[in-house]
Amino acid sequence: QVQLVESGGGLVQAGGSLRLSCAASGRSSSAGTMGWVRQAPGKQRELVALIRSGGSTNYADSVKGRFTISRDDAKNTVYLQMNSLKSEDTAVYCCAAEWLGGITWRSWGQGTQVTVSS
Repeated sequence: QVQLVESGGGLVQAGGSLRLSCAASGRSSSAGTMGWVRQAPGKQRELVALIRSGGSTNYADSVKGRFTISRDDAKNTVYLQMNSLKSEDTAVYCCAAEWLGGITWRSWGQGTQVTVSS
């Protein structure tokens, strides 16, 4: 498995920005597709964005045009730049690696809280 540690969450006003980082270690050379998944209280998990080894990306419709996922393989780190944040973006954001399809991943980070105040 790959070990993942997130950072960068916090409290921000609506319309503001945050950047999440996720550092991978362990079998990081096999991290493959990496992504961000969020879960808000009372809601199902949502795949926010993923990025493949070749750099292609996918986004949830709810964040398209506002969020950008990127990766720096030299640093074994994946980022999620979140702009124009809305109150409905409030959730725990988890980094994930080794995508198995759908919402299923082999490796997960512990999560970081993002709270957007309106």
